[in-house]
Amino acid sequence: MIKIENLHKSYPMGDDSLHVLKGLNLHIKEGEFVSIMGSSGSGKSTLLNIVGLLDIHDEGKYYLNGQLIEKLDEKRAAVLRNKFLGFVFQAFNLITYKSALENVALPLYYKGVGRKERQKIAMEYLDKVGLRDWANHLPSELSGGQKQRVAIARALVTNPKVVLADEPTGALDSTTSHSVMELLKEINKEGMTVFVITHEEEIAAETDRIVRLRDGVIISDEKTEKKINA
Repeated sequence: MIKIENLHKSYPMGDDSLHVLKGLNLHIKEGEFVSIMGSSGSGKSTLLNIVGLLDIHDEGKYYLNGQLIEKLDEKRAAVLRNKFLGFVFQAFNLITYKSALENVALPLYYKGVGRKERQKIAMEYLDKVGLRDWANHLPSELSGGQKQRVAIARALVTNPKVVLADEPTGALDSTTSHSVMELLKEINKEGMTVFVITHEEEIAAETDRIVRLRDGVIISDEKTEKKINA
């Protein structure tokens, strides 16, 4: 599903450049539940942005669903994101003046789905995350956990092949974090590939595989104990 070979990424820093990713090799198969761990500056967010087609790499190869990703203009990148990827962010990124239902339905609007149909589908996904009764509430009327569930429903509504979650529990308390991870586990059990960026050991332990980054290189890539003992 995601295959990365000798991936490099640098950013200009005045007269010099900052080499963020240094020859990464990573293969995530369809249906895996993987966490990417690392401290600030390790390169995990840069990796997520490249996998999510929000940034481009300098060297190496990146394959998404068997397709070599190179020389994409923004229009083509947007088409591939909408087709293959769903995003969940730490800050939720909900539109404040739109209801939960409207937020979830928005990706379907960009796919050209008619209003009645997209509202029907959005309601199904709100129901899936346990928020049918909150469909007409604004984000300001929702708790942090509810906002993240709306964000997950929005990520799922286009039926993507991969969900990319960037610190999805970073703004939540431990109990709510656990419920969000349980929801991501359910999604994964249905066959979806889930790719989580986190700096929290407890969150990474909930996934099936932990890839650790340090200074732009992978220092370990292991199955979690719960997977081995299963």
